[in-house]
Amino acid sequence: MLFGQGRSTAQFIPSIMEMNKVNLRAAAIALILATCTIWRASAAGSIAIYWGQNGGEASLTQTCAAGNFKYVILAFLPVFGNGRTPQLNLAGHCDPSSGGCKSLSGEIKSCQQRNIKVLLSLGGGAGSYSIASAQDAQNVANYLWNNFLGGSSSSRPLGDAVLDGIDFDIEATTAHWDDLAKAVSALSSRGGKKVFLSATPQCPYPDASMGNALQTGLFDYVWIQFYNNPPCEYGKGDASNLVSSWNKWTTSIPKTTSFFLGVPASSAGASSGFIAPATLKTNVLPQIKKSSKYAGVMLWFKFYDEQTQYSSSIKDSV
Repeated sequence: MLFGQGRSTAQFIPSIMEMNKVNLRAAAIALILATCTIWRASAAGSIAIYWGQNGGEASLTQTCAAGNFKYVILAFLPVFGNGRTPQLNLAGHCDPSSGGCKSLSGEIKSCQQRNIKVLLSLGGGAGSYSIASAQDAQNVANYLWNNFLGGSSSSRPLGDAVLDGIDFDIEATTAHWDDLAKAVSALSSRGGKKVFLSATPQCPYPDASMGNALQTGLFDYVWIQFYNNPPCEYGKGDASNLVSSWNKWTTSIPKTTSFFLGVPASSAGASSGFIAPATLKTNVLPQIKKSSKYAGVMLWFKFYDEQTQYSSSIKDSV
């Protein structure tokens, strides 16, 4: 019988309307749940890792293929500025003086094809670098553009691969790093893809070397070193000093919205500041994730990560 046995058309129409209301409510709830799921995924943090300072660590291709990292920072360009001939140092991975590091070009491209950003880190704890003037800063920026970024040179140390950006791991001198940040940032206007800037300050605020540069607001990523600096590290079950420093950083640097907690991947990786993965997940990450500017964790560095499997241990919690 049409519309159901023993029921009139008038009786059936409200029933259809009620069913439609139920379906609409169910669809709305499903949409809200899906939106929340997408938001949680987009709000999830990422892992950045330094690579290049131990020839015994995995290759760049293997590092990126592991699936743990969104950023790989090549360490280091430790000699540059003030008339020095820039020198790349990737430890035992390759010899840049003989052109041996050009073989990394394909590996860099392989990482980028996996949507991993590859940056070159300037400086480091042991090197010979400084910037003498605003003009010297421009000269260094031009060198970086022509030899590692979107420019051209007959002597590109890493071949024709175009890196995604420049990292400032400046641990010596204080002058003109803001000029260099401005000069490198301006390279994006030359065409091609954006040149990302990152910095690796030590956790005491403000950073002794990069304080002025960070105040330019030009840095896309800031991975703060919460190691080798006991006053602002995690200590003996107490995260209060670390969280206090984290909050100072994330509320004091203009424009930057992506801050990373920098930790050593092994107790052998730093004189102090190592946080066991389980402790990081339960005692530290829940507190610093309260900041809307939290973006993830930076690990120093790949060789130690292979020994401890640190990144694999934390990636689902980052």
